[in-house]
Amino acid sequence: MTTELKRILLVEDNQKDIDLALAALAENELANEVVVVRDGEQALDYLCQRGNFRLRARGNPAVVLLDLKLPKLNGLEVLRQIKADPQLKMIPVVMLTSSREEADVATSYECGVNAYVVKPVTFSRFVEALRELGVFWAEINEPPPGSIGRRANRRA
Repeated sequence: MTTELKRILLVEDNQKDIDLALAALAENELANEVVVVRDGEQALDYLCQRGNFRLRARGNPAVVLLDLKLPKLNGLEVLRQIKADPQLKMIPVVMLTSSREEADVATSYECGVNAYVVKPVTFSRFVEALRELGVFWAEINEPPPGSIGRRANRRA
């Protein structure tokens, strides 16, 4: 039995980090689609299927990789709105950020983040961190009901 691989939503405004994340995920074939949005408003528009995303495929992504420092709405505000919405609150959210500030970590967990990952400085460690995140969220973790797609059953 083969089913659709999972979709990942990457919310990141730094082009270098976008390129690295896409390369790491593609290299490991961890998702059939990585949707990239560059600010907090676009993230919520995508998740709520409004604006430019009103006609996107139905269903939620398997995971949201969310930067903390974003234009328009920051990552914490996006996280708060995701977790306050009955249709979105079950989506796993991973804060993927350069901030090691204790207050950012604490506030993220208070707002319901599923994981907090500090972006490694070196290219190889960043790629490895994304690979590990991708393996967990796109292969190992069982998604909440209503998320789009299921992992391909590679053993069948």
